[in-house]
Amino acid sequence: MTTALNPRLGAGLLDHACLRPESVALTVGRREYSYEEAAGIARRWAGVLVEAAGGRPRRVGVFAHRSEASYLGAAAALLAGAAFVPLNRKFPAERTRSMLERADVDALIVDAGSLPGLAEILRGLPGKPLVLLPDVVRGEAGDLGGARVADAVDLAAAAPLVRLPEVSRDDIAYLLFTSGSTGTPKGVPVTHGNVRAFLEANQARYRLTPEDRLTQTFDQTFDLSVFDLFMAWEHGARVCSMDPIEILAPFKYLERNGITVWFSVPSVAAMLRRRGVLKPGSMPTLRWSLFCGEALPRATAEDWQAAAPQSVVENLYGPTELTIACTVHRWDPATSPAACVHDNVPIGQPYPGLRPLVVDDELNPVPDGGSGELCMAGPQTTPGYWRAPEITAERYFTHAGQTYYRTGDLVRFQDGEYVCLGRNDQQVKVGGYRIELGEIEAVLRRAGAVEAVALLWPDPETITAVVSGAADTATLAAACDSSLPAYMAPRSVHLVEEMPVNGNGKVDRAALRRRLDEISTSRG
Repeated sequence: MTTALNPRLGAGLLDHACLRPESVALTVGRREYSYEEAAGIARRWAGVLVEAAGGRPRRVGVFAHRSEASYLGAAAALLAGAAFVPLNRKFPAERTRSMLERADVDALIVDAGSLPGLAEILRGLPGKPLVLLPDVVRGEAGDLGGARVADAVDLAAAAPLVRLPEVSRDDIAYLLFTSGSTGTPKGVPVTHGNVRAFLEANQARYRLTPEDRLTQTFDQTFDLSVFDLFMAWEHGARVCSMDPIEILAPFKYLERNGITVWFSVPSVAAMLRRRGVLKPGSMPTLRWSLFCGEALPRATAEDWQAAAPQSVVENLYGPTELTIACTVHRWDPATSPAACVHDNVPIGQPYPGLRPLVVDDELNPVPDGGSGELCMAGPQTTPGYWRAPEITAERYFTHAGQTYYRTGDLVRFQDGEYVCLGRNDQQVKVGGYRIELGEIEAVLRRAGAVEAVALLWPDPETITAVVSGAADTATLAAACDSSLPAYMAPRSVHLVEEMPVNGNGKVDRAALRRRLDEISTSRG
């Protein structure tokens, strides 16, 4: 059943605390939180935030990892009327400090596991925010440079917030920092209206009920985590936070917890396939299997479908600037393989209400069937980069009275849906020839590489391939020679056991280049 959602992100947690107070809202490890308990905790923390700010706070940092503080901290910020700013303790202190400084947070919610790095982050931060420590007592906090602290005792005794500050669709729900080409993270403010449009489109598609149980495989600095938390809480379902070891071997966890909705980056599924553990019928509880964040290889989709035969497999696509995901392809074992381009699953059709536009380098629309950069307008298009008008002007533009975001992804519209041809920066020129690196990667995958990445390294005229899951380089080189023109064939192929991934689980191309540099240096 499709229901209209409250404009406030997080309101569902309170609604279901009244409708089904004993139902489980959140599982973290072996700890279960009912809707009543989770809402009570979030209300108490929200009360502290509002009291300390003397009214509605603006932004609240959440410096926590897969814990009560990380999930309910985001909910508390939203109930207080603030935007939450997810932070990652795996990031360098300097990067986190830069995010906090640019976000100008009023408060910071920190769990015990993140506390050891907090003092260094706060050092040099102009203006100390209020620090909430839900699972730490004041005597264990150490020297936080004079920052005000509300510890576990204070928070447990706090009065719950009764009257929630008003929020509008245009207010910011969360501020997420993504990588910037200059090395400085870009802030993307996502409004309550943006997220509401996304959640409503997804509920119309997936029709979640209180019986559903969703995985939570993402760090909260990855916006895909918003789907898990708030699709569950808006519809009375349960979200289950998985430890990394459980993500790497998920089968018993899925069965024990009765998981019905899986959501991860494709690299997780590719890793399971490479290890040979995606056995047919091994995930019988799943009814939806969703992938997003990077290209979904055809073979990975095929093997996952066999392992989860009762599940519908879907490939979602979208940048943070378009609120999590904006297009989707439903995998059909009979027809989808033939629709794949570069051996990757199509990105599909836009969500309802979104307006796609494919443009050339001059932002002129290209005819149907032509390739170009995908741009998108509509209710999920975010308002621009945080306090960065120059960067906003580079990536957002107006066409036919609508504000469009430039994704930087090359696409083609074919057979009623979009296929992704690679990034703008993945279309390169070598020796005067224009090359799509994705085409090279597809040849390598078909030749036996589970994962393949084509790079320009060590110079702009040399293509180097890095692959995992392959037996030998000779077979791969032969496949390239037989399938690609000479100017496209990689000069060298390197085997690795595992592809390095970044904090969001995507293949880290910069880390691959560093690894190749190290190999080159060691060989002299």
